[in-house]
Order: sequence, then structure tokens, then C-alpha cells
Amino acid sequence: MKESKSLNGIIAVAVIVGILAYVVASQSSFTMGHGMGQHQAGDYEIYYTIKAVLASVNAFLLIVLSSIYWRVYRDTGLEFSLGLVIFSFALLFYSLVSNPLLVGVMGYRGSGLGPFAMLPDLFTCVASFTLLFISR
Repeated sequence: MKESKSLNGIIAVAVIVGILAYVVASQSSFTMGHGMGQHQAGDYEIYYTIKAVLASVNAFLLIVLSSIYWRVYRDTGLEFSLGLVIFSFALLFYSLVSNPLLVGVMGYRGSGLGPFAMLPDLFTCVASFTLLFISR
């Protein structure tokens, strides 16, 4: 029962992270070009907003997974657990550097990928939820 409450709490926080990312992303401008407001043909802001939400939720879930796997490694010392820690950190770094919010803060703009900009994050999000579910 405690694990179910814990998983529900993690999901609730993930939803809150997603909502906050949506609010921040909808206030941002994912653009191409030299100035704000210039759009490249086929570049849709909604895809980058969804990508920002998915990347932010992924980052949160992967932080939770990394802490779970680290705790398991610390308690057991199994190499497999260490591999899961490294795997989850690699996915975490992917989520962080692919997040349009971070990319925008660093001064870069969208790349014109349309819906393909968000699809990798959608699949990573599904994988993160799956790992979280089987790890709890």
C-alpha cells in the first residue's frame, strides 16, 4: 500500500512538473532566425511546447529512477544496479540537453523538425514510466 501511495505521489509531482513546463514553454518563443518572432516554414511552436513538457517530465522521472537505482546499488552492491544508475543518468542528460527550455536559455532556437522534434521525448517518457513502474 505504501508503494502505491509513493507511486501516486510521484505521478502527481510529474503532472505538476508537466503543467509548470507547459506554462513556462507557452510563455517562451521557440523560433528560428536572428530575432524573436521569426518562424521557419514547418516549424510549429506547439511541438516544441509538447517537447518541453515531455523533456521536463522525463527529467523528473529519471531523477526519481536514478535515486531508486542508486539506493538499490548502495544496499546490494550489484553491478547490474550500477548499470541501471549509469543508464538512467544517460537518459537524464539526454532529457536535459534536449529540453527546448534549456536550449532557449542557452541562446539557441528551434530547428524546424515539426512533430519529429517531440517524438523521441514521447518514447523516452513511455520508457521512463515503464522503468519507474517496474522499479517500484
